[in-house]
Amino acid sequence: MPKQKAASGKKGTRHVSLIVRWVSIVAMTIMVSFLVFSAVVYNTVKQEALSQQKYMSNEVVNVLRKRLIGIDDELEITNVVQQLSPNTRRILTGGPALSENDNSNSSVFGYSVLSTVTNPDMTVAIYNLRNEIVFHNGDSAPKLVKFTSESKSVTKEGKDGQSSLYVYRKVRNRKSHKLTGYIVVKNQMTGYNRLISRTLKAMLWLSILGISLAIVISYLVVRSVVRPINKMSKVAREVNADPNSTARIPELHRNDELEELALSFNMMLDRMQKYIEQQKQFVSDVSHELRTPVAVIEGHLSMLKRWGKDDPQVLEESIDASISEAERMKHLIQEMLDLTRAEQISVHYPNAIAEPMEVLTRVVGDIGMVHPDFKISLEVEDLDPDTKIQIYQGHLEQILIILIDNGIKYSTDRKEIAVAAGQSGQEMQIVVQDYGEGISDEDKKKIFNRFYRVDKARTREKGGNGLGLSIAQKLVESYHGTIDVESVLGQGSQFRITFPVLTDEEVKELESREEQKQAGTESPKQDPTI
Repeated sequence: MPKQKAASGKKGTRHVSLIVRWVSIVAMTIMVSFLVFSAVVYNTVKQEALSQQKYMSNEVVNVLRKRLIGIDDELEITNVVQQLSPNTRRILTGGPALSENDNSNSSVFGYSVLSTVTNPDMTVAIYNLRNEIVFHNGDSAPKLVKFTSESKSVTKEGKDGQSSLYVYRKVRNRKSHKLTGYIVVKNQMTGYNRLISRTLKAMLWLSILGISLAIVISYLVVRSVVRPINKMSKVAREVNADPNSTARIPELHRNDELEELALSFNMMLDRMQKYIEQQKQFVSDVSHELRTPVAVIEGHLSMLKRWGKDDPQVLEESIDASISEAERMKHLIQEMLDLTRAEQISVHYPNAIAEPMEVLTRVVGDIGMVHPDFKISLEVEDLDPDTKIQIYQGHLEQILIILIDNGIKYSTDRKEIAVAAGQSGQEMQIVVQDYGEGISDEDKKKIFNRFYRVDKARTREKGGNGLGLSIAQKLVESYHGTIDVESVLGQGSQFRITFPVLTDEEVKELESREEQKQAGTESPKQDPTI
C-alpha cells in the first residue's frame, strides 16, 4: 500500500508539473510577444515625440539665426540686442511685450522671437567667437561645446532621469559667410519627459495586466486540454493493469480533436476486448470439443496397448475409429479458424466486392453436380446481373454452401433445395429453402449459437460440429447484412440473408481504397493491421 500511494503521489505530481510546464510555455510565449509589442510601441512613441522636440528646437535656432545673419562683425551684446525685435528689447529692459508704435512688419517677426525667448522649456544662449555670452534668457545659460559641423544636436539625460535636448548652430554673415558667433538652445522637453514617463508606466501596467491575464487564460486552456488527457492516461493504466477491465473514457462533450481521440480510444479498447473474448471463447470451445475425440483416440490406443493389438478385428476397428476422430478434429479446427476469421472481416477484407448473380449460378451448379440425387434449383427475380455487394466472393460462396449443405443434411423424403434471389430498392435478398425436418420455435433461438445441434445424435452421425450456422451468421453480419430463419416442424426451413447493394460511387471508392491498399498507401483507419 505505501508503494501504491507513493506511485499515485508521483503520478499526481507529474500531472501537476505537466500543467505547470504547459502554462509556463504558453504564458512565456504570450509574455514575450506582448513585451516585444510594448517595446515597439514605446520606441515608436518616443522617437515621434523626440522628432517633434528636435523640430521645435531647430525652429527656435532658425528664428534667432535669421535675425543674426545680418550682423557683419563678431556678435556682441550691442549688435545682438539691436538685431532682436523691439519687443525683445522691451522685455529685456522690463518693458511691455507689445507697443502701439510697432509696425506690422517688425511685429510679425517680433512675435516669433518673443515666443522663442519666453518659452519656459527653451533656454537660449548666444556666444561670440571668444566663447563669451552675449545674450541668454534664463537663470543659467547652456554651455558651448566644440563642434565642427554647421550644427549639432545632442540628447542628454540628467541626474533626475529627465532628458534635455541641446542644439548648437554656427552663425555666419549673410553676404560674406564669415563666422560671427554661435547659438546654443537647451530644450528641457518637459512635455516629452512627461509623455515618455506616462507611456512607460502605462506600458508596464498593461504588460503586468496582460501577462496576468495570459497566465490565467493559459492555465484554464491548458487545464482543459490536460484534464481529458489525464482521464485517457488513467483508463490506459487501468486497462494495462487488467486487460479485462471495462474502464472507458467518459464523454468529454468537447466537439474537438480530443473528443474524437477519446471515441477512437474507446473503440480501440472495445475492439481489443472483443478480440480477447474471442480468443477465450476459441480456446474454451476448442478445448471442450476436442476433449471427446482425444478421449476416444486415447481409449482405443490404451486398449490396443493392453490386449487389442493381438486381435486383428479389434486392431482394425480401433485404427478406423481413431482415424475418424482425427478427421473430425481436423474439420473442427478448420471450422473454428473460419469462425475466428469471420469475426475479423474488417481487418482482412475491408474493401471486397462481389457480384452475387455470378456466385449464385456457380455455387448452385457445383453443388448440384456433387449431389446428383438432390434437385437444387435457382430462381432469380428483379436482380441485375451487374449488381454488386460488399463482401469477399469466397465468403459469399461459403455462406451459400453452409446453408445449402445444412438443408441437404436435414432433408427427409423430399430431396429438393430451392435457392431464390431478388432485389428490392437498395437491398438484395437470397433465400435458401429446404423441405426437411424443420426447426422448433425453441431451437430457432439457438441454432446460430456455437456448437448447438438440434439433434446431437443425428448431427454427429452426419458429421456436423454445430459451427456452420455460426460461421454463416458472423460472415453475414460482418458485411453489414442480416440473416434469419423461418421454419415449420416437418415441413422444412427457409433461411433469408439480406445485403445492402452498392452504388456506383461506393464501388469506385472501395476499388480506390483497395488499389491504395495494394500499393501500401492506404491509411491505418481504412487498412488496419493485426
